[in-house]
Amino acid sequence: MENDNEKNTAEFYERLKLELDNANTWPAEYLYKFIVPSVADNVERVEKAFDRMGAVIKTTKSKTGKFTSVSIDVTMNSSDDVISKYKEVSTIEGIVSL
Repeated sequence: MENDNEKNTAEFYERLKLELDNANTWPAEYLYKFIVPSVADNVERVEKAFDRMGAVIKTTKSKTGKFTSVSIDVTMNSSDDVISKYKEVSTIEGIVSL
């Protein structure tokens, strides 16, 4: 039995899939935006998730340097691919998807 958090996450991804499919013809350009704590290899881990995909990646540190925003512009083949990348990077501690 899934807990409320897992249920909410599943519902979020279902809604996202519908929105993505309604707004795009695949393959399509997709812009990911994340904020990660500027510690350890967080930024590197996000970049590595999009390695060899022809992604354009921009990083900007916050004024205090505690956080780094990462924007990734990349061609994705389907809404399922978009969602699988979100799930892949969700394991990075403190990451926020915008």
